[in-house]
Amino acid sequence: MAIIDVPGFVADLKDHAVDHAFHVHDERHFVETYSLRQAWEVDLHPEEACGGPLDLHLSLEVDPRVMLAFEDRMLELPETSEPIEGFHFPLVFTWVLPPLPQGPDLLVLATDLAGLGGPDLPLEVSAIDSFASVTDAAERSLTIVARVEVALDRIYLGQEQLCEVLDTCHEVSTYLLDRAPRWLGD
Repeated sequence: MAIIDVPGFVADLKDHAVDHAFHVHDERHFVETYSLRQAWEVDLHPEEACGGPLDLHLSLEVDPRVMLAFEDRMLELPETSEPIEGFHFPLVFTWVLPPLPQGPDLLVLATDLAGLGGPDLPLEVSAIDSFASVTDAAERSLTIVARVEVALDRIYLGQEQLCEVLDTCHEVSTYLLDRAPRWLGD
């Protein structure tokens, strides 16, 4: 049996996201049979955005080598010892908007979002311009990505709540939702 209950952590994270005004739509769990690498994916969005246009995708990647190294180090310690620090799993938040006929200026958007995310939640802004035909105007698809590290010692102790991260994710979502009608041409 694993020292860390990753499925329990994901379930708690989903419940905690609901406490921070998110609505959870779907969850997927993938296991790569060769390497035993795992990924949990959760689709969610702010409660006020049910029905679109914003999608938020949360992904937790579990590297079995990191998990086994943490377990090995923990088994070497006396039972009353504090868990070993320095082992992490990546947690990725990805916001996606549909094609935007009147897309935003990416530099302005990246600057505004950097102010929201701050140093604790750096946000990457990217866009793809698509042309349905040569005579059509470009439609911009927008993607925002944030990556944080989830500490295994805090998961082990049941202390990894991610309150500030979820609050900031909600602020970013609200910011995007407030501007989406203008970008969509509504």
